Amino acid sequence: MPIVVTLDEVMARRGMTLTQLAEAIDITLANLSILKTGKAKAVRFSTMAALCRVLECQPGEITAFTPDEGDRGAKAGKAS
Repeated sequence: MPIVVTLDEVMARRGMTLTQLAEAIDITLANLSILKTGKAKAVRFSTMAALCRVLECQPGEITAFTPDEGDRGAKAGKAS
C-alpha cells in the first residue's frame, strides 16, 4: 500500500501512549491500533481531524505516500 501511517512517530514525539490517544479521540484501542500499524483500509476525515487536533499536527505528519512499483509509471490524474 503506498500510504504509510507514521502515527507512532508523532505519538512518540508527543509522549503519548496508544491508550491515551484512543481515549482523547474517543476511538477504540483496537481500531486505533489497526490504524497505527498500517492495516486500516480507510480513515474517516473526522478521525483524521481528531488525531490532528489532539496531536497538534497536520495530516501529512501522520501519513506519507511511498509509490509502489505500479504507481511509478502512472500519469498524474489517471486512476489506476
